[in-house]
Amino acid sequence: MHDALFRRLDALFPELVEFRRDLHMHPELSFQEERTPARIADFHRSLGLDVRTGVGGRGVVARLEGSRPGPTVALRADFDALPIQDEKDVPYKSTVPGVMHACGHDIHTAGLLGVAKVLSEAREELSGAVVFIHQFAEELTPGGARPMIEDGCLEGVDVIYGAHVHSPADFGKVGVRPGPLMAAADSFDVEITGRGGHGAMPHLAVDPIVTASQLVVNLQQIVSRGVDPLKSAVVTIGALSAGNAFNVIPETARLKGTVRAFDEEVRQSIKEALARIVDGTCQAAGATGRLDYHDGYPAVLNDEAEAARVMRLASELLGRENVQTIEPMMGGEDFAYYLQKVPGAFFFVGGRNQEQGAVHPHHHPLFDVDERAMLVAGKLFISSILDYQRASSPVPA
Repeated sequence: MHDALFRRLDALFPELVEFRRDLHMHPELSFQEERTPARIADFHRSLGLDVRTGVGGRGVVARLEGSRPGPTVALRADFDALPIQDEKDVPYKSTVPGVMHACGHDIHTAGLLGVAKVLSEAREELSGAVVFIHQFAEELTPGGARPMIEDGCLEGVDVIYGAHVHSPADFGKVGVRPGPLMAAADSFDVEITGRGGHGAMPHLAVDPIVTASQLVVNLQQIVSRGVDPLKSAVVTIGALSAGNAFNVIPETARLKGTVRAFDEEVRQSIKEALARIVDGTCQAAGATGRLDYHDGYPAVLNDEAEAARVMRLASELLGRENVQTIEPMMGGEDFAYYLQKVPGAFFFVGGRNQEQGAVHPHHHPLFDVDERAMLVAGKLFISSILDYQRASSPVPA
């Protein structure tokens, strides 16, 4: 059955490319998606599937029932774009100024629709159901996963799989790992208030720039001296702003940063340490500090058995030499919320192709990938569904 479904997916490749490029030309930002979910819903309706729209806000969920009883497998793809100007010289370049698909979500969406079409034509062979989750707003917290879950997208689901095209990896490669895969991703803002004054008379002022500079140094001790060396964590300051004149001590300074961790206890301890160090550093300087901490996505923790399943099936599909147990990444993903509810696995599919010029990183204005990554992800989805259903379905007497 696998081979027949794979051949059918291969035959659909031109249609998938057309759909993907249409999405690429008409990208929509997180929480602003309208055209994209409408197109997705129309596609699923054309297959005769049960379709829900507006799930959790702007999500789309389609359900395919097999002809025999069995487990329910969910597949997820995201469909939002980024606030980046598309600078590629290609016919399918974004037509929306300042907005582009620079992370591959158009690839994810079109590939999942291909899987839906192939399986809808073979529903008589399926045991159980397949739920296609098309998620809005992955790129911008609070994200679309949690409200979609709260709106019932995982109701009755036994297992879930998700894939992400990966520009650093060559086409034909797959990466997955059990357990921690992607980190929890939090952010924070600090406002330091001192007392402004003349740059020539600093003794009459409370300099928030000096305090902010000391705070940046002090925060480096959180990981180096406050976190178990055998556990990974990152505290990064990404922005520091204050004043606009060479001879004026400003009243305020502002910092922006991010916290990344896999272990939830480490994540919480860093949050507490941030508050303590901000307060102590500012008090020592005679300034005041306000910390606004924003909880982001939790860590992506793959189920051990499901990650092993994906690795085994990917090895059968591509050869063991093309499947890698990848190192954990400090990037964030709200697929984590699905994995908190049901077992599953998130994996990466290579999209780099030097000959095609698909060599630029994610979130780059020249980002593009080998579109055949849709076929690799689709075939792994199909294999995972069939393998899980076979293992979970009752054996006939």
